[in-house]
Amino acid sequence: MGSPAAQHAPAAPAVPALAVPARPGRVRRYLAEHPALVDWIVVASALFLSVPLFVEYALHRFWWFGALLILQQLLLVFRRRAPWAVLAAAVAIEAALLFSSPHSSITSVSVLFALYALATAVPAAAAIPGVLAAALPAWIYYAFVYRPDGEYVPDNGRYVGLVAAASVALMYVLAAGLGMWVRGNRLHQADVRAWALRRAELASVQERNRIAREMHDVVAHSLTVMVALSDGAATVVAKDPERAQEVLGELSRTGRAALADMRRVLGVLREDAGGASRAPSPGTGSLQSLVAGFRTAGLPAVLTLLGGPLPEDASFQLAVYRIVQESLTNALRYGRGVGRADVVVAREDGRVRIHVEHDGTVPPEGARPQLGTGRGIAGMRERAAIYGGTLSAGPRPGGGWAVEATLLWAEPNGD
Repeated sequence: MGSPAAQHAPAAPAVPALAVPARPGRVRRYLAEHPALVDWIVVASALFLSVPLFVEYALHRFWWFGALLILQQLLLVFRRRAPWAVLAAAVAIEAALLFSSPHSSITSVSVLFALYALATAVPAAAAIPGVLAAALPAWIYYAFVYRPDGEYVPDNGRYVGLVAAASVALMYVLAAGLGMWVRGNRLHQADVRAWALRRAELASVQERNRIAREMHDVVAHSLTVMVALSDGAATVVAKDPERAQEVLGELSRTGRAALADMRRVLGVLREDAGGASRAPSPGTGSLQSLVAGFRTAGLPAVLTLLGGPLPEDASFQLAVYRIVQESLTNALRYGRGVGRADVVVAREDGRVRIHVEHDGTVPPEGARPQLGTGRGIAGMRERAAIYGGTLSAGPRPGGGWAVEATLLWAEPNGD
């Protein structure tokens, strides 16, 4: 005789794979973990790209120009913490160097690095005015102050300054634009991470609810049956010791099955969909064993199967199994003077109908809250709703209690 305890753990629903960005390479991860090193790499790069300026200042013995240029590069170390201050200092030093040497056509890259850092730190609405303000001194210098000289300078040398002004302004815009793009990409990745965290939290809540529902079904059912078996054994132990021994054996099997089922619930619910799908599913045979176990516990239950076996989907079969189990558990726990409990599971076109009723008396409406928390019926409704169905439970017109559930199932073509 099959045990009345639930014999199968649920199959976890398939979860669609998330499209996540590829993990950064080893070098990028290392640099991300050492931002101070990146700061000094930026300073070294700015110093290297400014070598032509150092050469020019050395040839003209403009030593204090070189000192200002080194200070401008070193300030880039603070570009993350104070982007506005670093940009302002870089532009001021750049303007001082340019206007002090009206024949110079070389600019440093410090302003470009500072603009990039600013654009990655502030919104575009704030970065664009910063770009315009930073480009203004260089644009004025090349457009109105710069005086190119040399034998290869054409007669219209003034236009060379205008072209240089436009080129410098374009470089500033490109540096800021790259920073804005990087900022947008970082914000998008942050949104994706936040969305993934919210999804993980929601999945965790759903998992806990699913575990709680399964544990309720297992514990409430098994304990109810075990209590009924214990009462039955106590009643017949003096009159029929052999029958009492048989009932006690069933009680022991029910307890062991309940422990095994709880282990499966806690274990399989954490497996992936592939692993869980290989677990046995509670089909029509399990329903027959379930009803037979309730008969052993003293509930005169009769099972009727109509329309063929249940769909092969393990989760769908589990939903049907748990609804029948919870309905019979409530009948055994709360029903008084039950003469017959009927269970009808009918597979029809595109749906499975479950009808469980008994003819015993039920407590009055005011006493129902003292008997249970109501989570059993709520859990049955949740299971039916997962498959687009409905569930109703309440007293029968002629006495007793009835549960009616309908679960929708899309029949394959040609079935």
